[in-house]
Amino acid sequence: MRSRLRIIDYMTAESPDPSHRGELRVSHADREAVVEQLSKAAAEGRIDLTELDERLERALTARTYADLTPLTADLPSEVPPNAGKPLVLKGGLHGVARVGRWQVPAKITAYGGMAGVKLDFTRTDCRLPEVEIEVNGQMAGVVIVIPDGWIAETGEVDPGMGGLKDRTTSDRLPGTPLIRLTGTGGAAGVVIRHPNGLERRKLRRDQPR
Repeated sequence: MRSRLRIIDYMTAESPDPSHRGELRVSHADREAVVEQLSKAAAEGRIDLTELDERLERALTARTYADLTPLTADLPSEVPPNAGKPLVLKGGLHGVARVGRWQVPAKITAYGGMAGVKLDFTRTDCRLPEVEIEVNGQMAGVVIVIPDGWIAETGEVDPGMGGLKDRTTSDRLPGTPLIRLTGTGGAAGVVIRHPNGLERRKLRRDQPR
């Protein structure tokens, strides 16, 4: 039975990388996404043309995420029409995981069961502005791993007996989703974090050269 492997994951999780993510360089696609969002906001009357011109100039000359983030921080995001059907995962007696490349819906429910649930978003291509995850740690717990630059809101989770461990940072990068947790930690608890050292090494190793 793999139930205790899930709980070991709680204890071996490392703290998030303390590096300044806002200093990372942006790509052409990052700039274009911000330009598109600004143009739409102007068409909806959220910003005037003078402000649009100013923000567009700053977007097109942005070098880092710290340059881009303030340009859209006060603008709402839309939920894409392909948000997908809700996903329900039950750990049961053998455990269940979503890792690698998988389609992320806007709503996920995870029951830890006797062997645990793990949700790893680090290789997904999620364009949703928000993903709601309802958790119930039950006997073996739920582990959620999100990429650097994603943020989580965990204030609506009842820690239960197992507790809630939120090891994420508050540095949100443009175009990344908010992970909103609800539910209860149950007996074994819930952990949400960024990749640990081993996971980071695997991600770097698998990057195309």
